[in-house]
Amino acid sequence: DSSNKKFGNLTQEQYERIEKLNEEISEALVNAVPEGKPESAEGQRVAELHKEWLIMVWPDDLYSEEAHISLAQMYTQDERFKKYYEDITEGAADYLYEAIKVFYNK
Repeated sequence: DSSNKKFGNLTQEQYERIEKLNEEISEALVNAVPEGKPESAEGQRVAELHKEWLIMVWPDDLYSEEAHISLAQMYTQDERFKKYYEDITEGAADYLYEAIKVFYNK
């Protein structure tokens, strides 16, 4: 509910940034996943973009490294989320999870 409330209170500029981040994340995944190196500069760019996106859509008090990693892990386990990322490019959910773990040195 608090995420929906935050999303509903976004400015037009914030909303446009979120849309741009969605595009950037998708493009970065398409470029990075075939390389298979989540520790690469492009893999870490994906993780950073996802962090920025998450901070913009989650309530301010919800974000943490652990929550970010847990969310990315859920992307690999929940078929609805996995499908979203797999529709971008095959292997994207697992790649994103690994890139985010590297991002936080976990």
